Amino acid sequence: MPSQMRKLTLTADHVARVHKVVQDQGLTPGAELHTDADYDSWVKQMIRTHPAPKAPTRLFAYGSLIWKPEIEHIGEQLGAARGWHRAFCFRMTRFRGTPEQPGLMMALDRGGQCRGVLYDLPRDNLESQFGKLFRREFTYKPANSMPRWITVETASGAIPALTFVMNRASPLYAGRQSLEAVADVLARACGHWGTGAEYLLNTVSHLESKGIRDSNLWRLQRLVAERIEGNPTERNVL
Repeated sequence: MPSQMRKLTLTADHVARVHKVVQDQGLTPGAELHTDADYDSWVKQMIRTHPAPKAPTRLFAYGSLIWKPEIEHIGEQLGAARGWHRAFCFRMTRFRGTPEQPGLMMALDRGGQCRGVLYDLPRDNLESQFGKLFRREFTYKPANSMPRWITVETASGAIPALTFVMNRASPLYAGRQSLEAVADVLARACGHWGTGAEYLLNTVSHLESKGIRDSNLWRLQRLVAERIEGNPTERNVL
């Protein structure tokens, strides 16, 4: 853990400038939701393919699962997933964006490496835990954020862990974008769940509290703050 947390440029005040009341417009026409049977099938598949079924089950968290895990865990440690990196590559037309002003959410995309938190899950009711987790992480078909077993490097060695990775075949995959382009989106997008700026602030601040410093996200939060400050429309909301 860092002896002293760095001060972020992006603040709650910036988030408040972007936030507005947005009515949920519901499902996009033609969208198809996962059913209980679909989720049950995903759960069975991931348990069947568990690479170490006799070992504790770990969940690799790299974004919102760090500050809003929602499922019980009995231990945690830091780890690095090689071959994957955080990226705002998931286009959102609902939740933290609208069809008129789409947002971007973070996902785990191929390439690079990502430091995150490994949660140790209780051995009991793994099916129930996975079911709750999957319902949180993906809603529409095809699954945008797909469950996958990966290898995470820790101080005690390589450990298999469940995580969620971006489905590049999804129509909502936004591809690789510059930090400047992402900042332009996050400085404006807002849905009925809140803003992209709020999501970024929560993620960066909680990573910092864990001693995880992602240089791209640190630069991104500064760019988003600068854009909000330079946008007269957001300033006039205050």
